[in-house]
Amino acid sequence: MASKLELVQNSDIQSFKSNGIKLEYNSDFLEKLELAQMEFVFANGAMHASLSHERRKNGRSGWLWQLATDYAVNDMLVQNGLDCPIEAHYSKRFSGLYAEEIYEELKADILQNELEYEADTLDDVEQDNSKNESINDNEELNEQLFEEFAKAILDAELKNGEVPASIDRFFNIKKSESKINWRDELKATLDRFHKDDYTLLPPSKKFLHAGIYLPSCISQRFKFVIAIDSSGSVNEKLLGEFLSELNSLTNTLQNYQIELLVCDDRIQEHKTFYSGDILEVAFQGGGATDFRPVFEFVKHWLGDVKLLLYFSDLEGIFPKDEPTYAVKWIAPKEREVPFGDLIILRD
Repeated sequence: MASKLELVQNSDIQSFKSNGIKLEYNSDFLEKLELAQMEFVFANGAMHASLSHERRKNGRSGWLWQLATDYAVNDMLVQNGLDCPIEAHYSKRFSGLYAEEIYEELKADILQNELEYEADTLDDVEQDNSKNESINDNEELNEQLFEEFAKAILDAELKNGEVPASIDRFFNIKKSESKINWRDELKATLDRFHKDDYTLLPPSKKFLHAGIYLPSCISQRFKFVIAIDSSGSVNEKLLGEFLSELNSLTNTLQNYQIELLVCDDRIQEHKTFYSGDILEVAFQGGGATDFRPVFEFVKHWLGDVKLLLYFSDLEGIFPKDEPTYAVKWIAPKEREVPFGDLIILRD
């Protein structure tokens, strides 16, 4: 969405601003940013566009509305883990508030401190109204297209179980787990972490005889962990469905390594599977459930892991610290988890 914004260099501003159509920036400010902070800037512009903040101004003071929308957008970006530049408008005070609410609080601050406030006067509103009337149809259409585009992306993410934090403050989201097929979620998870790539060295041999050099496909080994709770409360029928689906999905992966751990309150079994192997589990255990041994084992013995799929009923002891890799809990019903995402085994 950010790639659709019109980029405008503006030396009269200190950092950056966006009205949902243009992203204006000071080049000196942009040059000193780290890559992660640049992502924050462009995400800010994309959010202004997709939320149609300009069309929601409704006669409010332009500069104060811009400030309020910035606080709302940046709060959401921070909650989703983006790296906020110190120049960006962000305050924990406005966490969870809509732009309209933030606007009223900012206006109240100005009035309370008896500062001169020219916004929302009759002249100001009339001036804004005249400006609104002069906005051409193309700009309004652009905002509508941005909003529709954003909702389409959001719908796709919702189906994959990957919804940004606090997005429901901005969009009307109807969450219905019964409509999200866990098989689709599992496939989307594997697709997200498994990466194929291309290289020119060596080139593809297919057309070398004709003097045509094309990139060849390379596939880095996708290493992930599957942990299975073998306590007495786990449903073996659901476990069978889960493993069957995994066997089917791994057939579509070119190069993978699966570390399989069976654990109740301690590690009962550890097996390694490679591309083409069939996942088989000897169901051992039957004791209490403790998730900590799995995370300790991964930390000390398995090295670079990008993803852990943990099959469990979630009736156990969780570790205190969130790991650096992604965790997907596979469970038969909704339960609270301290970190990671939940995939419900329910069609």
